[in-house]
Amino acid sequence: MEIVAIESVDAAFAEKLVQAWEASVRATHDFLQEEDIVFFKPLVRQAVQEVGPVYCCLGSDGAVAGFMAVAGGVIEMLFLHPEYRGRGLGRAFVSLAVEGLGARKVDVNEQNPKAAGFYEGMGFVVVGRSPLDGTGRPFPLLHMEWQGK
Repeated sequence: MEIVAIESVDAAFAEKLVQAWEASVRATHDFLQEEDIVFFKPLVRQAVQEVGPVYCCLGSDGAVAGFMAVAGGVIEMLFLHPEYRGRGLGRAFVSLAVEGLGARKVDVNEQNPKAAGFYEGMGFVVVGRSPLDGTGRPFPLLHMEWQGK
């Protein structure tokens, strides 16, 4: 599966990304309630249109298999549609982020230990913690930095 850079995300493609985000979050973020997903959805829609290039992989049906955004050396978002988990796509995205884009940091929801474990396996270590997420909600974040493999 090929990862391509989308320099400018239009509203229609943003909706495809949001659909992949929502499927991913529903499969992996069991600590979120329905009202949380409703709250975050428009923020994600806006972010994917503003963050700069979005690195995307499409499935054979044209649906978004996964996407990532990196800004200022930080993996700002990385989501895989659940149908594409366990196929090496997450590793491919992180390798691109670290080796190709110079990413060295990522924040991970503390309540998502599989994600933290994934990043640890990719060479990241926890260097800090915040009790609230970036929107001020009570979803603690682990601040991780790449230390190499």
